[in-house]
Amino acid sequence: MAAAAPAFERIAPSPISRRRPFWTGTPEIYFAKAIDNSRLVKLEDPRRHREMKQFGVALCLLFLLTMTYALQHFKAIEYGYKIEALKSQRDGLVELNHAMQLEEASLRDPARIDVMARQLGLQSPQAGQVIRMDSELPAGAGPVMASVVSVVSLR
Repeated sequence: MAAAAPAFERIAPSPISRRRPFWTGTPEIYFAKAIDNSRLVKLEDPRRHREMKQFGVALCLLFLLTMTYALQHFKAIEYGYKIEALKSQRDGLVELNHAMQLEEASLRDPARIDVMARQLGLQSPQAGQVIRMDSELPAGAGPVMASVVSVVSLR
């Protein structure tokens, strides 16, 4: 190996001899030439035409599939917002219903009604004076018809 090293140094060219001149070969000169392509006739390639038509159809299908996916995605998001709005509206209505049921229960309290009636100077009803509308009729009684017994004129 040691003997090969001096031989390699002798064969390797020096950096000065490796330089190339700046100008190599003849210069290239370009001339502008007007080309008239008006007489050229383009031949249609039916295979290329078919490939382009298939490619166009494939692109249209891909576009339609992408738009369908996007539409479904955005509709799902929109429906999610609508569902949340309806849930919050329902919760508000449930609260309002509960408050109204409490108010109705307090207004139907018989003790309260009795106190207010006595303050207005009203008396308790006599027996048989109160007819409940939501109670059932006695058995055997037919339907009750309204009738006019007498007409009073105030002229």
